[in-house]
Amino acid sequence: MSETAEERVVLCSAHGDAIGTAPKSVVHHQETPLHLAFSCYVFDAEGRALVTRRARSKSVFPGVRTNSCCGHPAPGEPMTDAVRRRLKEELGVVVTRVDLILPTFRYRATAADGTVENELCPVYRVVTADDRLSPDTAEVDDAWWVPWSEFCVAVDGSSGPDADPLSPWAAEQVRQLDELGPDPLRWPTGEPGLLPLAALR
Repeated sequence: MSETAEERVVLCSAHGDAIGTAPKSVVHHQETPLHLAFSCYVFDAEGRALVTRRARSKSVFPGVRTNSCCGHPAPGEPMTDAVRRRLKEELGVVVTRVDLILPTFRYRATAADGTVENELCPVYRVVTADDRLSPDTAEVDDAWWVPWSEFCVAVDGSSGPDADPLSPWAAEQVRQLDELGPDPLRWPTGEPGLLPLAALR
């Protein structure tokens, strides 16, 4: 599903409670309210990470190199269902397994045009047995597989084949994920009870 005026996001209090919803098409601006989202990192059986470049037509952080997929759960939609849905819609990924890794991740970032991202954004590991992709060009300009170690050293865009900066949320996430160990398929899973309350309803 591409971005539409009908798609709604869950608004959150500072404590992580759901306090309402808003259309996704209008929620991002210079005073974006805190809302619920997710990030995920897809790995194949060899532990290679799926890296994507956001479509240059995107209104927020266009053309930026980033993690596999981000998205917003619909009101009442379980987080893992939202992860599976967005991966199918954006990249055609067939999911084998979804694991919660960073349940408490939260960030705020400002784009060059002043638009703010302000999200409670749990991070998930996804494993797929099929590395074939069919990206939605409205969402993704490019997608490719790299060893996790290479992705980690290229976070700041200063080295490696991916010599351009990573999205601000992914840069923060990768630093935290790298601390969990060099093999992403062996990272310990996070505690579901630590998810924002809005993600548990």
